[in-house]
Formats: sequence, C-alpha cells, structure tokens
Amino acid sequence: MFSDTEEAISSPSLALPPMALVLGMVSITAGASFAQRLFPVVGAEGATALRLVIGALFLLGVARPWRMRFGHKRWAPVIAYGAMMGGMNLLFYMSLQTLPLGVAIAIEFIGPLGLATVSSRRALDLLWIALAATGLVLLVLMGASAARVDLVGSLFALAAGLCWAGYMVFGRMAGRDFGGSATSLGMTIAALIVLPIGFSHAGPHLFEPNVLVLALIVGLLSSALPYSLEMFALRHLSAKTFGILSSGEPAVGAVIGAILLGQALPLSQWVGIGLISCASIGTSLAAIRERKAAERSQSRAEAAPPFPPAL
Repeated sequence: MFSDTEEAISSPSLALPPMALVLGMVSITAGASFAQRLFPVVGAEGATALRLVIGALFLLGVARPWRMRFGHKRWAPVIAYGAMMGGMNLLFYMSLQTLPLGVAIAIEFIGPLGLATVSSRRALDLLWIALAATGLVLLVLMGASAARVDLVGSLFALAAGLCWAGYMVFGRMAGRDFGGSATSLGMTIAALIVLPIGFSHAGPHLFEPNVLVLALIVGLLSSALPYSLEMFALRHLSAKTFGILSSGEPAVGAVIGAILLGQALPLSQWVGIGLISCASIGTSLAAIRERKAAERSQSRAEAAPPFPPAL
C-alpha cells in the first residue's frame, strides 16, 4: 500500500503527512478529554455510545457500504471486529473515569504490543517486552505516583488493550472480505452493541441538546477529523515512519491531559510512558523487518523453477 523505504513522491510537502498524523493523534486525544466532560451527565457508557453512533454515521456516509455486493461474504469476522471495537472504546472510556488520559493510553498500548511480540520469534522482542513491563510498573506500582493510579481503572485500560489486539486480528480478517467498507460496518456493529448499554445507564439524558452538541464535538475530534488525517498520512508516509510516529500517542495523550484537564504527571509516569512508547517503536520496526523478509522469501520461491534443472 505504501513504500517502506521512502516517502511517496506525490506528497505535496514532506512535512505535511507527519504533521497530519500528529494532528490526528492530538485530535483523538483531545476528543477523549472532551468526552470526559460528558461523564457527569451520561457516564462513560453514554459517552461511548454517542461517540460510536456519531462515528458510525460519519463512516457510513463516507464509505457507503450499501453499494457493494455482499454475496456470500463471511460475517463472523466483521461482527467480531465490531464487538472488539465496541469493547475497546467502552473499556477505555471506563478507564478514563479514574485514570489520567496519558496513563490510560499507555496502559492500553500493552494490548497491541503484546500481540506484536507474541506473534514474533525474534529474541530482540524480549527487550521490548521488558521495556513495556518496566513502563507499566512505573505507571501503576511505583512510588508516590501509584497512589494516583486506580487499580480498577488500570484493569479497564488493560482490558481495552486486549480488545485492541482482537480488533487488529479480526480487522485484518474483515478487511479481506469487505475491503474499505469493513471499518464503517465494524463501527456500526460496535454502535449497535454499545448503544443499549449507554441508554440503560443514561436514559433520556443522551438526547439532551447540550449533551448532543458536546457529543458532536467528540465525534468530530475522535472520528471524522483523525480518520481523514490518518488516511492522508497513510498515503504519503512509509510504514516505518507511520509506526514510529503513532507510537508517540501515549505522550501526546499525557500532554493533552495536562493542558485540557490539568492532569500533571510525576516524573516516574513520564518515564513509564516513554518506555512503553519505545517498546511500541521497537515492535513496529521489527514487524516491518519481518514482513519485508517474508516478502523477499516469497519472491525467491516464486522465481525458483518448479522442478530441479536437468543435469
């Protein structure tokens, strides 16, 4: 889909795609901070439901999946993908009720990190596991900062990370069957799963005008804007650059939380966030190297003659 060795020459400026990706991360973390302002009225459950419904409506309008022929496509993977998406969003918002934004994002990153390291057979990945584990200890268990980290919230964030890993696995499977429509279908399924939960918790408060206005802002910041910016960045960035920049999301979340929510973090938690970000960078680069090695191996196999040459 994009080159691993150079930026696409069609990029209008070498600086714009990285800026777009960083702006997308700022947007989605700012959206999470605005979502927390909905918690006193509709709770994390209601905020998640509104965010997913608005995101689904936006993606349905962009992808328009009803135009494709579904035929005999497998629905189980896309349903599982949507369920993982819904669980990931709901559990993450539940964690934000008691955790600082940057801490919650960093803990959630353990899920995809674990998936990447488990699926790899490189000895170097033990280093990334150790870095991530050390970062998690610094975030949750060490010193005075531990008093600020709620155990239940940390478990919610870890569970969100596990759903994130499942989201990645089932997302690949759904993408093979439904292509670009997989995301819109998955988010629609996620919205249908979480909406009854949100309504049972918040009831008619979900439809109050001030709630809907704030929910639209959250939907714009958490879905519409970052989705568009990420798609632009994906077209113009190498996989290596995209992976490295994306690994900075916990740090971006910590900065946004400090600015918008006044969630100042002690040094030990900043170090923990940094270690988890470094582990994410390492696993991203390792995954790219393994994929390139597999592609080279497949190319050699395809180029080899089907039978040994005659002597």
